[in-house]
Amino acid sequence: MNWNSHEFIWLDWVILIVGMAAVIWAVWRAVQKDKRMQQGASSADYLFGKGEPWYIIGAAIFAANIGSEHLVGLAGTGAKSGVGMAHWEMQGWMILLLGWLFVPFYQLLNNKMGKIITMPDFLKYRYTQRTGSWLSIITLIAYILTKVSVTAYTGGIFLEFLLGLPFWYGAIGLIVLTGLFTVLSGMKGVMTLSAIQTPILIIGSFLVLFLGLSALGGGSIVTGWTEMMEHARNAMNVGADGHAYGANHMFHWSEADPMYQEYPGFWVFIGASIIGFWYWCTDQHIVQRVLGQSKGEANDVVMKRARRGSIAAGYFKILPVFMFLIPGMVAAALAAKGEFDMSNTDAAFAVMVKDVLPAGVKGIVTIGFICALVASLAAFFNSCATLFTEDFYKPMCKGKSEATYVLVGRIATVVVVILGMAWIPIMMSLGSLYDYLQGIQSLLAPAMVAVFALGIFSKRITPKAGEVGMIVGFIIGMVRLLTNIFTNTGKDVMNGWYWEYTSWFWQTNWLIFEIWLLVFLLVLMAVVSCFTPKPTAEQIEAITFTGSYKKLIRESWNKWDVIASLGVVILCALFYIYFW
Repeated sequence: MNWNSHEFIWLDWVILIVGMAAVIWAVWRAVQKDKRMQQGASSADYLFGKGEPWYIIGAAIFAANIGSEHLVGLAGTGAKSGVGMAHWEMQGWMILLLGWLFVPFYQLLNNKMGKIITMPDFLKYRYTQRTGSWLSIITLIAYILTKVSVTAYTGGIFLEFLLGLPFWYGAIGLIVLTGLFTVLSGMKGVMTLSAIQTPILIIGSFLVLFLGLSALGGGSIVTGWTEMMEHARNAMNVGADGHAYGANHMFHWSEADPMYQEYPGFWVFIGASIIGFWYWCTDQHIVQRVLGQSKGEANDVVMKRARRGSIAAGYFKILPVFMFLIPGMVAAALAAKGEFDMSNTDAAFAVMVKDVLPAGVKGIVTIGFICALVASLAAFFNSCATLFTEDFYKPMCKGKSEATYVLVGRIATVVVVILGMAWIPIMMSLGSLYDYLQGIQSLLAPAMVAVFALGIFSKRITPKAGEVGMIVGFIIGMVRLLTNIFTNTGKDVMNGWYWEYTSWFWQTNWLIFEIWLLVFLLVLMAVVSCFTPKPTAEQIEAITFTGSYKKLIRESWNKWDVIASLGVVILCALFYIYFW
């Protein structure tokens, strides 16, 4: 038997089939056990899950974030552009804000509203009904455009490169399988699958990294790292003048640098942080991972578990750069040496799996990858079901049975599956996938950040200001998206008075546009607050911590939580220093 085969052999297929059967059995057992324990529970238990241990929360946050766009897009970006995209992945410090700063606010509202809140719930409580409804609409649209369809699309590419499966078979099969999984298993199934795939994914990806570096360095990992960095420094990102600006650093300061338009100086850090703030602190499918709890559970217990789960996720979040992006850089260096053909950079990680992992291990690692794809998609599907049921159906159809609410959530999941599948062909016509994905997020994030940040940290911002900020921010973002489609993201030459007089709008660098849009919305909300009625006493009370609640917060953490959090910040800082 050729243990170093560069293709899937019979052993890999046997391990893959047996392993997936074992995963299905483990998830089924966990779901059945949970159903027996939840006899008489409400639909919120199905949608949110109950209080999981902190390490499961950390794994679930990590799994919800890791999708096929990482397996394909992040590795491909590493092969093409080096470490520039690492800004979006080195967000472990941002997850700490979720656990330390936002969880106490959300838990406070849980108590005041008598139920586990969704993010639209918060906006309805702090601002107006329309503000929360707009967030639900925007979030559902964003899930379809940037989560479900993107994950399914890149999953199809990954399965095509790795297993030789035709793209549409892989994409459609993955999204249908995940839809069925979500409908049948609920949040408990997602949590269980997350716990199973996380260690496999981490171990498998690091095997790819170390074996790839070893192959590049002739048996030495250290030599392989040196050669990879040398290739990134001298052979990547070469300008028209023949000068190698390099792809081994995260900041590109010179306008002559070909990557300056993608990663402009320090603007890239600010822009990535805005998207990170929205995603990690206010996005439903992330916040939903930490808010699960049993009825009547003590607040300090909930906050302690959520905070520690967030800290664990902070450490996990540092890993994707080493799991996917740097293996892409290794693949580029190996391809430059003629080790294998990599004409398509999106094939980087799949090619590495096939070429550097021994027979049998390929099958095990592929199990983890498939579980990651399903868990990531399932998290999006479940969050969509939660939003639709809790924020649209329940208010309109009160008094229905709990079984009806669960059924409606499942139907909403199926609808999201269909819409995600329908959007894939349209998305494929809109250019580079990763540019499309980050571009959409940069247009949605400013409104979310402005409304949530001012709503929580300022008592002067009025309800109408929040509504105006959300609506205006979304409209401006969508207008910019339309101009991106018409102008090839500002690269085409456009003729006519309209395009000439609005060039400041459609030609501005996407990250700089994102930052100025946020500034504009913050100012707009402050101005609107000067001319509209103040928030009510109840709305102010919703974001005001009493002395007893502050005491509960203090009792929910100890010095080890602080030390562990500092560890996340230090690791992120060291990475930035090394790849400055």
